[in-house]
Amino acid sequence: MILEHALLPVLPGREAEFEAAFALARPLIERQPGFLHLSLSRGIESPSTYLLLVGWESVEAHEQGFRGSPEYQEWRTLLHPFYEPFPVVEHFVGVLEGVLGG
Repeated sequence: MILEHALLPVLPGREAEFEAAFALARPLIERQPGFLHLSLSRGIESPSTYLLLVGWESVEAHEQGFRGSPEYQEWRTLLHPFYEPFPVVEHFVGVLEGVLGG
């Protein structure tokens, strides 16, 4: 599994609008081949910054699959106007995982 990591710098004052748009955009990514899971978290110290984590079967499922799809164009239309500056997206592979009491 590959983990996509993106810090999303949302324009201050537009957080509620962004969250509503993200709710509309979420199904666009969830139905993509190779999609595994998604989480969106809001910063405590920086409430205009969101952390997006998306699990993919491969980098290609994200980069060529989703980003090459018509759904990505709709995703961009819904979400990209909220970012300043544009987010940096990186991919990670697991090295170590743990659970409480494990």
